[in-house]
Amino acid sequence: MNASITKSSKETRTGSQTLQLEERVKIGKQARESVPFEMHSKLSFVPADRDLVEILEISNHGRAPELIPIRYGRMLVSPFAFFRGSAALMAKDLSRSPVSGFYVQACGDCHIQNFGAFATAERQLVVDINDYDETLPAPWEWDLKRLGTSLVLAALANGYSYELGMEAARRMAKSYRQFIAELSEMSHLEEWYYKVAFEELSEGAEQETRERGARLLEEAIEKSSPEVLMEKLVEKRNGVLRFREVPPLLCHIEGISAGATEKEVFEEYCNTLSDERQSLLRKFQLVDVARKVVGIGSVGTFCGVVLLTSERSDILVLQIKEARQSVLEPYAGKSKYAHHGQRVVSGQKLMQTASDMFLGWTTGKRPPFKHFYVRQLRDVKIAVNTAYWSKEDFKIFSKVAGRILAKAHARSGDSTILRAYLGKSEQFDESIAAYSLAYAKQTEQDYRRFVRACKLGKLKAELID
Repeated sequence: MNASITKSSKETRTGSQTLQLEERVKIGKQARESVPFEMHSKLSFVPADRDLVEILEISNHGRAPELIPIRYGRMLVSPFAFFRGSAALMAKDLSRSPVSGFYVQACGDCHIQNFGAFATAERQLVVDINDYDETLPAPWEWDLKRLGTSLVLAALANGYSYELGMEAARRMAKSYRQFIAELSEMSHLEEWYYKVAFEELSEGAEQETRERGARLLEEAIEKSSPEVLMEKLVEKRNGVLRFREVPPLLCHIEGISAGATEKEVFEEYCNTLSDERQSLLRKFQLVDVARKVVGIGSVGTFCGVVLLTSERSDILVLQIKEARQSVLEPYAGKSKYAHHGQRVVSGQKLMQTASDMFLGWTTGKRPPFKHFYVRQLRDVKIAVNTAYWSKEDFKIFSKVAGRILAKAHARSGDSTILRAYLGKSEQFDESIAAYSLAYAKQTEQDYRRFVRACKLGKLKAELID
């Protein structure tokens, strides 16, 4: 089977909800006979058929032209950075790979640095995938292959061996397979409510890793405090609170302020929240809007920050991100949501056990009427930074990532069918590890071509700290 069976795959997934246990197990095992594990181990495309520069330039359509060189500059840092910024390239490559025929709500850009910890509305600290810009119903294998490849490239970026990266990918796939089996034994409600607690990151870890985790938590709590937000992001001008200018990474844009149009956009966003959260948010007043350059793949799209204050001198900073067509849509089918902000928010809520309490969407009121989603900028958020990982960290955290991804997929997919497909053999784990290694090596080749294109002036890159 390949990704061209999108329609029948979706029907299989939906219909399976009413099938008896024995029938669902049979579906999974039959798929394994049609698409054996070894089919997942090899690249299924011809590298010469891919015009790297063309794919990257197409992905720039609609981005701010002055920021595109910054995007390329960030991608120049390493093959891993290039990989993070070229999700559209891998989406095209994955579309040619064999799939078992079962759709889930996929992340779409499932690399290891898109995992992290954050505080829930109940103030519990959980670990989950934290970026869903590309989320869409798609073959479950695509997320595993991108995540596995990212582990290999992250290991190489740290100066470790291919073997270590491949072992991390193998552990991730094994953890995914084993936890899918565990989830299939739970009741549907237990499966739905399951979450990965922050403490799981340090289970079995060395003392140094546990201490670093404690420091990161302490720093994240401090960074999300109103006092630090005031000090780092905000200043008072003529008695009015405003974002500090740090051009070109944080700056005000002519025509965009806390004016009537922005307040209309903000009001539309508020209406997408539940009643009790609308009530809380309307205790605040919109006072400033600015553009903030974030990440790698998002550079050039509109990413902004919104400053809110209350009569009690509270401050709240929200992040507003442009939502564009998912890179998976040309291959997995269009989203059922006409609004891409709603696509992101709905996909995130489906995959996460607990989501940002201020997660919502809105539409720009100026041409070209872009779609956006909104979330808190900082709420005890701890991003994964593999640059500091030891060899032991790769072994531990890759297993946690596998569990998180299995949990996320099971919420929309059928864990019984997936369990029947995956079975108990480690051959699947080996195949994902082999693919991850092969695609990491392909990414290194693509990165060298990208560097040459920048040197020759085909692509303009700008390095900014």
